[in-house]
Order: sequence, then C-alpha cells, then structure tokens
Amino acid sequence: MASDDGLTQTQTNVLPRAQQDAESNGVSPEQPENEEDVATRLPVDMYYQYDELYSKPFATPDSDIPENLLNLSHSFGYDCGRRANLQLLDESTLAFIAGNVLVMLDISTKQQHYLRSCSGGGIGAIMSHPSKEYFAVAEKGHQPFIVVYEYPSLQPYRILRGGTALAYSYVDFSPDGSLLASMGSAPDYMLTLWDWKHEQVVLRCKAFSQEVYRVTFSPENPAHMTTSGSGHIKFWKMASTFTGLKLQGLLGMFGKTSLTDIECYVELPDGKVVSGSKWGNMLVWDGGLIKVEVCRKNKKTCHAGTIQQFSLDKGELMSIGADGAIRTWDFEILNTANASNDSGLFEMEPMNELRMGGNASLCSLVKSSVPESSIWFAQDSNGGVWRLDLSFSNISEEPTCLFTCHAGVIQGMDVSRASHLMATTALDCSVKVFDFLSKTELTCSQFKQGGTALIWAPSLVNEKGGLLVTGFQDGVVRLLELLDPQGARALAGSGDAELRLKQALKPHNAPVTAIAYERNGEVLATGSAEGTVFFFAVGEEYKPIGLINVPGPVQGLEWSPYSDCKSTLLVFCRSGHVVEVQPPEPVDQNTAKTYRLSGLPTRTFHFRSIRSRIKREEEVARRRVIKEARRIKSEERRRKAKEQGLEPTEEELQEEEDDEGDLPSIFIPEPPSPLFCGFRSEPGMFWLSMGGYDSGFLYHCRFSEEDQDRDPKGEPQDEPFAFLAVHNADGDPIHTVSFSEDQQLMLCGMHSGVLRAYPLGPADQRSLSSLGAYWALSLHDNQYGHLRHARFSHDGRFVLTAGEDGNIFSLSVPLPREHSPPGRESPRAKVPSPRERQMRDAMARETEERVAATRRELAWEQERNTIALEKLQQRFRDAVSWDTITVSAVDSEDRVSTYRLPAQVEVRGHGASGAGGQGRPGTARHAGPPGVQDGAGKDGGRKDAAGERQHASHLSTGTPGGPKVAGMQAERLQRAAEKAERAQAQIDTWKKKWAELYAAKPDENCEDPADVLAIQQAIENMGDFKLKTDKDYSVPEHLRTSADKKRADLVTLEGQVYAKKTEMNARVAALQEAKVRLVSRQRRCSRRLQRVGQQLPPHLVLPAPAPLVLRPEEVPERRLQYSRATLERYAALRADGPTNQTQEGKGPTLLEQLEQEMLGAEEDEEEDEAEEEDGTPYSAVKSNDIPMPSATPAATELEKELRMEQEIRLTYAQDCLLEQMAEARAGFDGELRLLRHQKLELDCQGEAADLQHVTLFQELLLLQDFEDSQSPLQGRLQAHRDDQRGVMDQLDGCGEQLEAKRDDIGKLQESDQAMMAALQVSVGKNHPFSDFLTRVFKKKIKRVKAKEPGEEEEEEMDSEEEEDEDSDEDDSVSNDGEALDDSVCPPNCELELFEMVIQMREQRLDLEDHLAEEKAAAESLKKEYDSLAKKLKVVQASVKAAEEQLEMLSRELQQRLNQLYVVVPLRLHQIEFVRGGAVPSDLSQAVVVGRGVVPGLQTRVQGLQTEKQQQREQYRLARQQNVLLLRHRAHMEAQLLEAEQRCTLKQMQKLGRLVDVEALPSLVANMNLQQEKSRLDTQLREAARAKEAKHWEAKLDKAQQALMEVTRAHTERLVKKNTLICGKRKLEELMKVRQKKKRGWFDGQRLREDLGRLRRLVRTQREEAQVIKREIHILSRKGGPVLPPQQLTPRPHPAGLLPPLPLQGGFVGNVSPKMWRTNRRAARRTDEGPSPGNQSGVM
Repeated sequence: MASDDGLTQTQTNVLPRAQQDAESNGVSPEQPENEEDVATRLPVDMYYQYDELYSKPFATPDSDIPENLLNLSHSFGYDCGRRANLQLLDESTLAFIAGNVLVMLDISTKQQHYLRSCSGGGIGAIMSHPSKEYFAVAEKGHQPFIVVYEYPSLQPYRILRGGTALAYSYVDFSPDGSLLASMGSAPDYMLTLWDWKHEQVVLRCKAFSQEVYRVTFSPENPAHMTTSGSGHIKFWKMASTFTGLKLQGLLGMFGKTSLTDIECYVELPDGKVVSGSKWGNMLVWDGGLIKVEVCRKNKKTCHAGTIQQFSLDKGELMSIGADGAIRTWDFEILNTANASNDSGLFEMEPMNELRMGGNASLCSLVKSSVPESSIWFAQDSNGGVWRLDLSFSNISEEPTCLFTCHAGVIQGMDVSRASHLMATTALDCSVKVFDFLSKTELTCSQFKQGGTALIWAPSLVNEKGGLLVTGFQDGVVRLLELLDPQGARALAGSGDAELRLKQALKPHNAPVTAIAYERNGEVLATGSAEGTVFFFAVGEEYKPIGLINVPGPVQGLEWSPYSDCKSTLLVFCRSGHVVEVQPPEPVDQNTAKTYRLSGLPTRTFHFRSIRSRIKREEEVARRRVIKEARRIKSEERRRKAKEQGLEPTEEELQEEEDDEGDLPSIFIPEPPSPLFCGFRSEPGMFWLSMGGYDSGFLYHCRFSEEDQDRDPKGEPQDEPFAFLAVHNADGDPIHTVSFSEDQQLMLCGMHSGVLRAYPLGPADQRSLSSLGAYWALSLHDNQYGHLRHARFSHDGRFVLTAGEDGNIFSLSVPLPREHSPPGRESPRAKVPSPRERQMRDAMARETEERVAATRRELAWEQERNTIALEKLQQRFRDAVSWDTITVSAVDSEDRVSTYRLPAQVEVRGHGASGAGGQGRPGTARHAGPPGVQDGAGKDGGRKDAAGERQHASHLSTGTPGGPKVAGMQAERLQRAAEKAERAQAQIDTWKKKWAELYAAKPDENCEDPADVLAIQQAIENMGDFKLKTDKDYSVPEHLRTSADKKRADLVTLEGQVYAKKTEMNARVAALQEAKVRLVSRQRRCSRRLQRVGQQLPPHLVLPAPAPLVLRPEEVPERRLQYSRATLERYAALRADGPTNQTQEGKGPTLLEQLEQEMLGAEEDEEEDEAEEEDGTPYSAVKSNDIPMPSATPAATELEKELRMEQEIRLTYAQDCLLEQMAEARAGFDGELRLLRHQKLELDCQGEAADLQHVTLFQELLLLQDFEDSQSPLQGRLQAHRDDQRGVMDQLDGCGEQLEAKRDDIGKLQESDQAMMAALQVSVGKNHPFSDFLTRVFKKKIKRVKAKEPGEEEEEEMDSEEEEDEDSDEDDSVSNDGEALDDSVCPPNCELELFEMVIQMREQRLDLEDHLAEEKAAAESLKKEYDSLAKKLKVVQASVKAAEEQLEMLSRELQQRLNQLYVVVPLRLHQIEFVRGGAVPSDLSQAVVVGRGVVPGLQTRVQGLQTEKQQQREQYRLARQQNVLLLRHRAHMEAQLLEAEQRCTLKQMQKLGRLVDVEALPSLVANMNLQQEKSRLDTQLREAARAKEAKHWEAKLDKAQQALMEVTRAHTERLVKKNTLICGKRKLEELMKVRQKKKRGWFDGQRLREDLGRLRRLVRTQREEAQVIKREIHILSRKGGPVLPPQQLTPRPHPAGLLPPLPLQGGFVGNVSPKMWRTNRRAARRTDEGPSPGNQSGVM
C-alpha cells in the first residue's frame, strides 16, 4: 500500500479486459518485466479519509479565529454553463458543480448535500461510473487530483495524481468501467489513460495545442477514443509499437467544410463518428474525413445553433441543441447517407422532436438508470435542471423543472434589513427573491434587459422592507415592490410572493452600476458606466433632481454616515477617481432645460500608483538589515583577527564594500490600474482596493485641501498617505468589502472567489488599525468566480455571497449556546420589531431637521454676502490680469514696477479670428485646374493602347475554339505565336517611347521656364517705378490691404505689446519673490548675527545692517487675501474702532491697521517656518553648537585659551554672516538695476508701438469708410474669377476629351486599313475568288440594334428580309455564268477562307459602328468647345471691367492713405539729407527709407549693368545656336524622307503593295495557324461525315422500305380505284336505263375529290422524300455554317403533272420550319387513311 503523501505515478500495464480488447484489434500491450508491478496493485478494500482530504478554511496561525467561523448552509445556484455539469448518481440524486463544492440534490425532497474540493482550487469535471457505484471528481489547482468516491458512502476510494498541471476539463469511464480517461486544460492539454482502481497511468500524451472540450471511449471498442474541441476532432487508438503500447491520434480533416468548434460527437457501431457544428448541422466522419454534412429539407440546419450533445439510444440518434430542441434521427438513413451533389449536403428530417418552452438552452442530458425508462435529466445553460420524458408518445409527461438559478454573472445582490430575504439580479434578465432561512426561492420576474445593480430600500424609505430598486443594462431604474398574490406586502415566511412594478425611471443611457440611498432616505443616487450620477427625490413617487458627470465609469456609491457633520456622496470610479459631492436640494434646481447640475461642491481624488515605491522602500529596508548584519559580522571578524594579531585581507575589505546593485525604479502602470472597491474611514478619508499592478494592498487616501474645484480631467494624480499590505493578495485583489452591524467583522470578496473575514478591534471604526489575522474559505470558482457581493443578514446570523460564476451561497454563523434562541426555531424568516430602530432614526431625523431649519434661516444672508463678494471681485480683481507691483532696491533708490494690464477681452480675440477668417477669401490663392483630367487623359491613353493591343490580338488569333494541335506542328505554331508576341511587344515599346518623346516636345509658343521665372521675379520686384504719391500709382494685388487685414494687424500689434508687457511683469514678479526670500533670509541671518553678538565682547561686535522690510506696494496681493481669523479680527477692530479714533483723533484706518497686522503675522509665520528649514546658505554657523566659557577673574590658562579660540570662531562667523548679507543685497540690487534698464528699453519700444497703433487705427478708420464700396467690387471680381476658372477648367477638359476622341478616330481608321491589308495578304492577289471575297468583305449590312423585347422578333424578320434583298442585288456570277450568293460559300472555294472573310467583315462592321459613334461624340464635343470658348471671352471681359473698377477705387484709397501723417522718431545720426554740410530745417522733400536700402540700391545698379552685358552675350550665343538647330532639322527631315522612300521600295519589291508592317508578324502567324486549323478541321469533318453518312444510309434504307410499303398501299388503292371506276360506269349505265327522263344530280363530284386527295398524297410523299434527301445532304456537312435558304426561280411543268419540289436549304420554297413540320404531320395523317366519316362516304 502506498504512503499517505502520494501513490506511484509510473506507467503500468493495461487491465486484462483492455488487454483482450487490444489483442483483438491487433495491438499487443507490453508485458510486465518483473513481479514488482503486480505488487503495486492496491487492495480492493482500501479507502481514504475524507476529513483529511477536503480543503478546510484557512485561519491565521496563532490567532483566536475558530475554524468553523462560517459554515456552508445552502447553494442557490450552480455552474449551469459548464460542459457536462450534470450527473445521475442514482434514481433520486443528481450531482453538479457549484464553485468549489459538489452539490448532490435529492430530486424528491430538494435537499442538498455537499462535498468540498480537496485542493481548494475548484472542481473541473465530474463523471459517474457506468455501474453507478463510483463517481470521479476532477479538480483544479496546482497538480490537481482526480478523486474517485464510492457511492452512496461518499468515501474517497482512489486518488489519481499527476495527470495535468493546472486543471482537468473532462473525464470519462470506459464502457466496462475499468479505465478512466482524463483531459487536462491549458497549458498542457494532456490526455491520460488511467488504471484508476490501482491509481496507475496506462498511457499519456498531449492531445492538441488548443482547448479540448471532451474525451470519450468508443462504446464498441475500448481501445479507441475520440477527443474534440476548439476547431478540431481527433480519433485515437492504442497501438503496439517497438517501444511499447502507445496512443496514436488521427486529426480530422474538414476539407471543403468550414472549420468549426466541435462540442459533441457520438461514435456509431460501424466506426463512423457523427459530430455537431457551431451552425447546427451534423457532420459524419469516416476515416478522419467528412463523409457528408447532414441538414434538414431546403438546407435548413438541424438545430438553430450549436449542437451540444448526441446520444445513441435504441437505434435512434438523439441530438440536443442550444436552441432548446431535442430531435431524434433515423440511424439507418444517417449511417448510409451520401452527398447527392457537390455541395456535400444530405437532407433528412427528424423522426421526433421536443422543443422546450421559454428560453431554455440545453447543454447536456443524462438518462435514468432504471431499465427501459424514457426519463432523462437535462442541464439548462440558462439556469435550471429539467426532468424530461422522451418516449415521444401521446402519454408522454410534460417537462418538469427540478431546480432553477441565475445564468451567468450575478450583477446585483442585497439582503433585507428586516427579514431573512435576499434579492439578486443578473444579465439573464431576471430578478429573484430568496428566503435563505427556509432555503427556497420566493419569486422570479423576467424583464427585457439584464439587471446590473440592485439595492433593498432601507426601513426609512419603506417601513415594511418590501421595496427593491433595480438597475438594468439600458439605463432604466425600476422600483419593484414585493407583494403576495392578494396585494398585501409580502414578508419572508408568508409563502408565495410576487414582484410588482411600482415606478420606472430612465436616468442613464448605459448600464446602471451602483445605487445608494442617502442616510436620511430623502435622496436616491444612481451611477452608470457612462460616468454620470443621477439624483432622485424620494417620496411616494420618485422625482428626478438632476445629474452630474464624473471622470470615469461608476464602480460604487457610498453616503456619509450620521457621524459626519454633513451629508455627502462618495463616488468611486473604475478609472481610479474618487469624487465627493454634496447632494443637491430638490427645490433649488431648475430642470426646465436640462437635468445637468452645476455648482455642487465637489472634491476629487485621482489615484497614483505607489506600489513601486513601496517595493523600493522594502528593498531599502532589506538591504539595510543585510548591511547591518554584515557590519556586525565584519566587526566580529576584525575583533577576532585583532586578537590573533592578523590584518584583514583585501577580499574581506572588498566584500564589505560590495554594492548590491541599483534599487528598483519607480514604475507607474499605463493604463492605470482599475479601482475595484472603496469605503469610507473618516470624514474626508477612505480606503481603496485596486486591481492589476497595484493589487495586494489597501490604500488609505484623503482629499487634498488645495485646489478642491480643479478640473478632474486635467488634475495631477494624488498619492495615498498610508497603506496596508493584504496577506497573500498579490494578483488577487479585493472586489467587495462589507462590515457587520457591530463593525467587529469585515468581509472581503477576493478576485479568486475566496471569502475572507477579518476580525476588527472595538476602537477601529474603519481605521483598520488592527487588521491582520483573517479567516478564508474558497467558495466560488478560482478561475472565473470572482466574488463580487458579500452581505451580512439583518441579524448577523448569515453571510450571503454571490460571484461571477453564477453561484450564490448562504453561510451560517454558529452562535454560542448562551446566545442560541430558546425553543424551536421557525423554519421561515420573520420580521423583527423595528420600534427601537425607528426611535433612533426619528431622533436623528429631528436633529437633522433642526440643523436644516437653521441653515435655511441663514441662507438668505449668506447668499447676499456671497453675491456682493462676487461682484466686488469681478469689478476690481477679475478685470485686471496684472496689478501694479513696485519692487525697490535695498541700498539705493532704484525701483521697478509692473505694467497694470487689464484682462484681455473676447472682442479682440474675435476680431482677430474674424479678420483672419474674412481675410482669407481676398488673399486665397486658387490653384490651377486639378490634375484629374490629366490623369484621366493618361488613363484614357492607356485604355486606348490596351484596346488596340486587344484588337490586334483578336485579329491575330482568329476564330477561337479550334481543336488542340499536337506534336511538332504545335511546337512550330507556338514558336510562331511567341515570335509574333515578341515583335508586337517590341512595337509597343517603340510606340511608348515615341509617345513619351512627342509628349516631351515643347509647344512652338512655349518659353523657357527659367525665363518665365525670371520675368515673374522682375515683375514682382521691379514694380512700375512710381511712388505711392503718384496719381498713376497702381497698388500690386498682393500689397493691397483691407479693413480685415488692418484690423488683424492692429490685433497682432496689441497682442505683441501685451505679450512683451506680460513677460516683463513675470520677470518683475520673479524679482518680487526673490526679494521676499531675501527679506526672510536676511531676518534669519540677523537673528543668528544677534545670537553671535551676544556671546562676543562688546568691542568685537560689529553693527548689523538695517533690517529689510516689505513695503505694501511690493506685496499688493496680500490685501485681497483673508481667512476666518482675518474676518474675526476685522469685526473686533470695527467694534473698537470708534473708541480708538475718538481718543486719538487721528491714525490709520481700520483697513490699514488690519493690513499691517496681517503683514506682521505673515512675517512671523515665515520666520517660524524658516527656523524649521535646514540646508540654507546661512546655516553654516549655529551658535548653539559653540558653548562660550564663562569669564571669571580666576580663569585658568586652559579656559582663557578656549575662550580666545571661541572668540576667533565667533568673529569669523560674524564676518561670514555680514559678508553673505552684503553679497545678497548687492546681488539683488544688481538684478534690479539690470531689469530696470531693460524695462526702460521696453518703454521706448512701447511708445513707438503706441505711435504705430495710432497710425494703424487711422488707416483702419479710413479703410472702413471704403469697405462698403470696396467689398461688393471684390466680391463681384472674385465671382467673375471663379466663373473664369470654372469655364477654363471645362474648356481644358473638353479640349482634352476632343483630342482623345480624335486620337481614337485615327487609331480606328488605322485598324480598318490594317484589316484590309490583312485581307489582301490572306486571300492573295491571284486567288480566283479574290474579287468575290473582297466584295463579301466590303458588303454593307444593316446591323440591328437592341430593341424592346416585344419588338425584337419583328425587327429580326425585317432585317432578314432586307438582307435577302441586299443579297439579291449584290449576287455575283460564277465562272460558269451562274449567280453567286455572298452568304454561301461558292463551289471550289475554301470554306475556311470564306468563314474567315465573314468574320473579318463582322469585325470591320464593328469598327465602322465604333468609328461612327466616335465621330458623333467628337462633333458634339467640338460644339461644346466652341460654346465654352465664347463664354470664356464674355467672362474675361467681365473680369477685366471689375479689375479696372477695383483699380480706380484702390488708387483713390491710396491717395487718401498718403494724406495720413505717420510719426517716425529719428535720431540725428540717422539723417543723411544734408545741404551745405548742415541739416535743412525743411525735411518735406526727404524720403524715409530703411538703413540698408540705399546701399542695396547702389549695389543693384551695378548688378543691373553687369546683368545687361550678360544678357547681350547670351542673346548672341542663342542666335548662333538657333541657326545650327535649323540646319540640323533640315538635315534630319531629309534623312527621314529618304528612309520612308527606302521602306516603300522594299515593300513594293517584296510584297507588291504597301502594307502595315506592324500587322505582318501577327498575319504570318495567323495564316499558318489558319492553314493548320483548316487541314485539321477538314480531317475531322471528313471523319464525322463518314460516320454520319453510315447513320443516314441506314436511316435512308429504312425510309426507302417505308416508301415501298407506302407505294404498295397506294397501288392497292389505285386498283381499288379502278374497280370503283368500273363499278361506277356500270351504275351509270343502270342509272341511265332506269332514269331516262331524269338526270341524276350525282356528277362524280365525290370521285373527283378522292382523286385530288390521292394526288396530293402522292405529291406530299414525293416532297417528303426530297426533304429527307436534303436533310441527309445538310447533315453530311455537319460542322459547317447553317446558311440561309436559296431562292430559285420556279420552272414551268407540264399540265396534268405535279410540279417539281423547289427545295431551298432543307425547306419547301420560303416555307418556315414551323410550317414545314405542320405539313409533314398533315401528310402522315393522310397516309394513315381517311377519317371514319370519309370512309363511309367513299365506300
């Protein structure tokens, strides 16, 4: 037997049954090498102790926390979304997983029994044994176990270890129960086969690289297994290899079928596997491939969604879908199904179907263990367990729900304050109410949206405790009242209940995440994920107050308790922000326009990570401890070495100096860590629990007293002032915190699903000072069961938890016996008496009402004073951005002051923006016509080239569809085609180069770009050499100004002046701060100097400099600063003011006295603060460190020496202090003098700027006067220019299109000529039918365009008739003198050549149609171009007229501007206008120019002279080059003409005529290809004709035989006719004898009709024979074209004979095929003989 710490995990042999199965399949498992493996077999009666295995609660060691602090009472849910989370243990017990607990539900009594996991990390999967005697529980955690329990004793029977690393996802027993297969989850996905009874591994291997959902054994062959999962299915078998027994896997290949996740499958008896798909169809697998995909009729899916499970029962295949449907399928049909087409689908309908009602979504079924039972138990992923009768008969039972719960994450949970009731909501759109005392569900209500938050209204709001406030995903908040069916409010223990809607509100547009009532129950606050908090006034009907915005999604809301002086709301945002806001007053809000609240007092805190700093401090402390220990050890070593007389070695000294490296750096996570929860501690303080990087701590934070109204979006982050490390919580943050009623126990819901309980001390009051020891229990799933809600019951006897795994647990608090309630406890919850609580609440409300009444009484006075203060501040403080600050020098009378600047008004900014915005249209430069048309032209050229190449290739390839050529002929033709393609490619390359060359050719009127640029620069820079005072002066367009531009210049100047003054003010302010610091330091230095002087003899004490003081004008801002103490002192002075003034008669005013006191108080405070500072420049000498010996007459020599030394030191300290004070004073005065000099320069610049400002303002006034007349002209000119630009763009586009059309027309004409040349080359000059084929090629045929469907047939008939007429007119005559039809190939003419000519004629007609269309389009473009050119002339005239009008107005404006006086301050050295060596008194003839203009003009004159000479030389060289280029051009033209003549001569010598050289390669290849094609077509046609001739010969023999029989019948009829004629004659003779006197009416009319009928019959038969012959002739030419019928002139025939049959193209005359078939049917009816009526007449 194995030891307790674990059993062996080595691989062993297969059980005997598995060995037999493997041997039966040709697999030989390896044999044991020795008898030790047999000895490791475990005894059958061995069991483990459950109490030693299961995971117990954790309690901090050495603490007084009991292990049974909380006990599991009931589970109100289970993991309904987990795969195969329902197993049947016996007929009345179901087992399923709920977090860390295995729940065993008694179906009849609804009682639950529990088994906890052994690892504490959760349960991965469960599976019952086929015999129902055991069940396996596969767990989660590090190296988890598989525990096999015996049932019903529930004793641990076997423990399997080492199957996976972290968790199991599925387990399955073999059909005989001897083996167990387990599947591990990420990261190893290990498939393990166990001999579970002996705890040994049989086989093991990695199943797949992605998630595997399930593993099962084959029901027919235990040596085969199947696994499926994410995007795969795999088939396994045990195979014997040379290394032993192995698992071999075959991965299923999807082929054409889309890749899908496979949730379920079933193996058929013949080895096939049927699996599901995510779209709902069934896939049949055979040999690792998909044989067929099964769907319903009309390609409907088998299920609407994923198929979750298959079951093969009694020859029927049952499928269970997520759509809540159970369908049975015919196994035989499914097993033999094959795809009927390429789609791979097989359609069939289910035999039976059961569809669950509501929103049920089934994911697994287990069958009852009773034999021949049709009862199944179903797991509903939407929260429930069902009992189903799947007999599919008339007496089948209806589905019964055995257990219900929430599906998915529990979003909201709260308990009643008056009873043992609990309400929950989740995203499954349901709200449930539970009685956790009786462990029952009271009621459930469904809604259209999922619930996201829930709170139970306090007794202050609802005395009976039956009101729920629930938030939903769509932002709706619903008030639900818990009632009994009769309408009374339901209480726990009253039986059935229901939730009724009381009121619905819509405050948010995003999910509601938090709800909280104010402590007095007067205000309700709701928060949402969109970052808003909405307030409602609580009453019989809740009324909205308004909303505020917060920096992030709301995570939680908490109101202040009664202990705080005022009611505030704490808003915790997930982004790390915490906002404290005071509740609004409902009567003060105006919601007529908006519900958004403003002006609410708020404080904001933004969390900043300090975890890296904590780690850094921990590392520093650790290194300090290590260093101290190392120092002690080193000292001990040195002491021992010293005792031994040894010196320390260098290695020891180096070891002592070793550094441990750099400290951890400060790290701030980005993005910031999320905030999970928070709660108040003290007023203005709170605790935060953060996730991500900052997890593992509780951070104590508080609001900053500074910048309370700062913008939350742009505020700096705040750091906590304290923290508490949470034990073993790194990466496992706290999600929720809850306190007991007496505040002695704190519950924490962890991220890992663990519930922690921290006992608190009596004096904690949420300060958590005694936080340390704790109790922990793993309840929810450790991977995804984050514990989000934990609550105490109203009496503290129960704890309720809810997690993201959908589980809800109730835990009971064990009570001591002395606290146990006497008597039998009620099985249901009851309502406690709320009288005491109501009295306390009433007293608290009364106190709050009194305080509120007092505040309302003083509200008016407070509001009046507040408004008065705001007005004063707005009038005197806010209107000035910089006040006057005067800074004086220390040792001189120099001083410097700031500029008093008013606040910048918005009018200037608006003017600047307006000027910029309005000035843009006048100065905007419009670009030329866009380059789209150029691109279009290039694209068009490319398209034309492509079309030409395509046309050329079409001509060269000829008729497509010809047969393939093999052998040497094919290679030869291929080489010819490739050669033609290369030649064509070379031609295309030459064309492209020529096109590029011609495109680069400049226009004849084009000028050199360099010359154009030089001319433009000359025009812009040279001007017209007129002064602005000249009457003819024309202002350049780019120099013209407007009122908007001038206004912008004015605003720019003001902005520059303001910026300069602001910069100077900032420097003066910095100097003021420097003086404040100097005064403070001088005072500290003076005090130290005084202390030094007190210890020196009087004759050594030097006089101290005069103390520095700050004048009121140096710190004017202090006059506007006040505090509560200031206001109280002002009130005291005001009360004492009249008495003092009457006594003294004069003195400072109250404000002056108050200002002096404030200044003195601030100086004292600064001195006190300065004394506490260290490290200042004046702290070099401290008098306290120099004790002065007492001067006594009987001093010793040593004392005198010490006193002398002390005097020297003090004297030196005195000198240093005086020197430092003097240097500081001198340095400050120097900085002030430098700044004063710079300010004087800025003053001069400011005066000049003021003069410029005056000039600009005068110009602005003048421009505004002209603006009314100038603006319309500018607008008109701009409009005309826009029209001109638009017309030019249209004209350019039209010209480019016209040029492109002309190019297209030229190319089409060239293609037509090339086609004619190709015809001549193909036919040849000496061909006997050359004229005929040329005429066929040039024949004009009217082509029919597409018409309406109704007119199509008529148009075709007309076109055919017209073609026939044209063909009659154009018939030619053959060599024999007979007429030739151009639609039929004449005799002795090659049919292939004729067909090629016909095809080329069609191509020519296509070209002609295209050419006609292009010409028509070109003509329309030409007309449009002419009209646009005329329109452009008109627009240009309008532009010119508008420019002239604007020019006249600009001249008038310039003359008015010239009349303005401009002040230009000049110094004497700047005046160079000298006459007679002196400056004249009259400077009106002088010109003011820039300093560098005159030398520049002189240099320009010299440069122009030099440039003139250069231009003359360039002109001479250009004339010489022009002459050379003309000679070269003439020479090149002569060479080109000679080359053209040589080319023409070569063509005439070789070809006899001029041809298109470019088409020759394609024509040569075309001729060879046509010849080969013709020869092959001839051979194929001859073979086909021979074959068809035999067929028609046989058919003709049959026709001749039939003709002989018809002729024989006709002969018999003629004999009968002759007999009848003879009889007729006899009858006539008898008639003549008997009726001599009467003449009979019968004159042989009927006989003549019979004769005519017989004659027609013979003629019809002859025609039919001719038709058959014609058909034989036509069919013998199969493969040739079907030609139109010939028109032959009818010939006269002798009288009395039938006319010959004029056959035309297989039809009689011009009879249509339809009429011909009708005549044939009539002839057959005639051959069959007369109708019965006619027979009687004939006879």
